Amino acid sequence: MVITIDGPAGTGKSSVALAVAERLGFDFLDTGAMYRAIGLAALRRQANLEDPRELTFVAKLAKIEYDFSKHPPAVAMNGEPVGHALRGAEATKAASYVAVVPAIRAMLVKQQQDIGRSRPNLVTEGRDQGTVVFPDAELKFYLDASAAERARRRVQQLRSRGEIVDYQEILDQIESRDQRDRSRSVGPLSVPPDAEVLDTTSLTQQQVIDHIIERAGRVGATR
Repeated sequence: MVITIDGPAGTGKSSVALAVAERLGFDFLDTGAMYRAIGLAALRRQANLEDPRELTFVAKLAKIEYDFSKHPPAVAMNGEPVGHALRGAEATKAASYVAVVPAIRAMLVKQQQDIGRSRPNLVTEGRDQGTVVFPDAELKFYLDASAAERARRRVQQLRSRGEIVDYQEILDQIESRDQRDRSRSVGPLSVPPDAEVLDTTSLTQQQVIDHIIERAGRVGATR
């Protein structure tokens, strides 16, 4: 069974998907880590984030691998463990530029589909998992929340890592990212027509996890 969890930044997709995967005994795929890894590579090379050709060149040189024996899966780029560096504000911001480049999206979609074929019991999260990458997935969810709530969560997350961040700046970045994600020409952020939408603004993370587990149990029982 493939379970897709899509939605904009800050809705708790990664934490929910990881918890669901662990409870079901499935593999977990954080597709955003791929874009953040390329964003990190671009920052290290001091690439122009607004130059798609330059970003594509960086992406072609970045070999991204997951170690599924670890929980959550460890992420390596060109053999270097980079998981610790991917959740920072700079890598996240750079990823928003990487994600709108069609050539890079095509490369990463293929990698994600290859992972889905090799690891068929999968919980995968991102922005185009149920629409583009796994359109035939058995279960699809779309998590949403107000921009203000998502900014609050992101600020809390970054401050817990010791980063100094400004709420208004994070809110502006989230709203800008939403606009880029929804207007890009390839794999735009949208609700899969057969997905269940969960507004997490007023739901606890545990409520969301329990609901998805319950739905997965019902689908599994009818297979």
